[in-house]
Amino acid sequence: MLKKILAMLAMLYAAATFAAVDVNKATAAELDGIKGIGPAISSKIVDERKKGNFKDWSDFIERVKGVGEGNAAKFSAEGLTVNGAGFKGAAAAPAAKKDDKPAAKSEEKKADAKPAAAAPAAAAPAAKEEKPDPKADAKAKKEAEKKAKAEEKQKKADEAKAKKEADKKAKEDKKAATAEAAKPAASAAKK
Repeated sequence: MLKKILAMLAMLYAAATFAAVDVNKATAAELDGIKGIGPAISSKIVDERKKGNFKDWSDFIERVKGVGEGNAAKFSAEGLTVNGAGFKGAAAAPAAKKDDKPAAKSEEKKADAKPAAAAPAAAAPAAKEEKPDPKADAKAKKEAEKKAKAEEKQKKADEAKAKKEADKKAKEDKKAATAEAAKPAASAAKK
């Protein structure tokens, strides 16, 4: 009996953990709890929601800048819903490329026709998401190096500018000192 109760509690806890978060009702903190949504995207979602609730996933993707079909599929796999519905293209989106958009739409229609078949495939994006993306890591590393170089270049430019200004000030001070030294000599020559 105790084992059954503990099993039920574990199942309830698991169900609560994977509870869906509706984009039209969630707070910014709840949106941040979805893997892949950070403060920037959650604030964009909340700002767009002030203009009116999202009707469906296509409305959501269209209105929130920075969210495409790929991100929508990931967010849906993590538990995000729009009006209680998951993203229908969740199985097709990770495999789709920029030039394969018509194929992705036909797969989306197949997913609509067979919702039971699409459910197991929805787990695939979540499994892929856990693996590090070497292209994204390389891009982030390259951007970090580019930023570091730009900062170094700016630092050198600032140092050169400061040195130039110091040299200019030193020349002006020397010129002023020479002029001051020349005044007593000029006044002595007049006498």
